[in-house]
Amino acid sequence: MADKALRLQRLIMKNISEIIQFEIKDPHLGFVSIPEVKVSKDLSYAKVYVAFINENEAKEGMKVLEKSKGFIRSELAKRMDTRRVPEISFVLDEGYKKEQRITELLNK
Repeated sequence: MADKALRLQRLIMKNISEIIQFEIKDPHLGFVSIPEVKVSKDLSYAKVYVAFINENEAKEGMKVLEKSKGFIRSELAKRMDTRRVPEISFVLDEGYKKEQRITELLNK
């Protein structure tokens, strides 16, 4: 079961990255990176962690992603060979902020 979840996470990450990069044309989105995807044990929900290069674009970018969630899921269904596509939710990844803070503290 763990192998199946891991494969599904990688597949979702790859496909959503491509959909965001090539299909969504909203200029307010900015540059988005997907560092991680976590799928529930029953494979029906997926948390997609997103990181924005520019902190100022994060709030507006999250609004665009939430608005485009249905489109992204339908495009994901076209690209995947699974019976059901997990319900996706986007979560802002704060990991890069922690890394910057640690680096800043180490430099001092």
